[in-house]
Amino acid sequence: MSITVVHTLAEKEWRRFVDKHPASNIFHTPEMFQVFTQAKGHHPILWAAVGGDGHILALLPIVNVTLLNGPLRYFTTRSIAYGSVLCAPGPKGQEALAILLSTYKRQARSRSLFTELRNLSDFASIQPTLQENNFVYEGHLNFLIDLERPVEEIWSSVRSNVRTNVRKARRKQVVIEEITSLDEVASAYTVLEKVYEHIQVPLAPISLFEAAFEILYSKNMIKFFSAWVDETRIGVAVRLLHKNVIYAWYAGITRDYASHKANDLLNWHVLEWGAQNGFTCFDFGGAGKPDEEYGPRKFKAKFNGALVNYGRNTCVHAPMRLRLGEKVYNAVRKFL
Repeated sequence: MSITVVHTLAEKEWRRFVDKHPASNIFHTPEMFQVFTQAKGHHPILWAAVGGDGHILALLPIVNVTLLNGPLRYFTTRSIAYGSVLCAPGPKGQEALAILLSTYKRQARSRSLFTELRNLSDFASIQPTLQENNFVYEGHLNFLIDLERPVEEIWSSVRSNVRTNVRKARRKQVVIEEITSLDEVASAYTVLEKVYEHIQVPLAPISLFEAAFEILYSKNMIKFFSAWVDETRIGVAVRLLHKNVIYAWYAGITRDYASHKANDLLNWHVLEWGAQNGFTCFDFGGAGKPDEEYGPRKFKAKFNGALVNYGRNTCVHAPMRLRLGEKVYNAVRKFL
């Protein structure tokens, strides 16, 4: 059976493949692809391998992310598969994956510095195919929290300092509310801007969040939660929803209200809400490399999720340009 690499799929077939695949996640969906299409600085390209019968055998939604425009675009564009790759089970799926990756690499060299596959599931079975195609594996941790338990059991399982902080936040009159209109997204975004400016990490443009709300909210694929003190919005947590899994996406609490412990309350609120609404797992969105210190890991560990190491696979397309790009990024990151 012949295998063809394509850049478009019938949405019905695309969704069916994702829905049936046990390792799929929200970043494989047509809806998430549409979100990235509308986000400034994000340029998604669909890569897929189909058999002669038209059935999808491998799927790779890539997002080219550019930090700087103009001449520096050449040095600051990277390609990310936020949910990694999918392939059909069995030898035919592996063959299709190999053809897809080989074809992709030939065309990606001129477009980006590197391509990173962020594995959200255990992809040990396809690691040989990935690495044969120069997608090098590197460990990357994550925490997964089981929500298929009574809320009381989840509450008891988190560390005592989380429970103490949640109680403190409530005593300080921190209130969690859901954002239900597009008008509120801009206000919530200003909170994230302050947080990301402080840690000197580039924040995705507001167009990403607006597109996510417009496309995903009505389909129950996203939730925006805000933490308030009186009339002041002090924190935001954006969570993606797919197949009974809640995915941490963006979040932050303003420094001025750090003593209110709203971050613990926000996260606990999401866990409680998820358990009460039929979700089975909370994916904490990454915990860094195993051999490196990573501040957020300490915070996430407090919630006592299962520590997993699904890792990431990276293929560097332009080594020399990547080294120059890293210097450019380090020089300008505080201005982004």
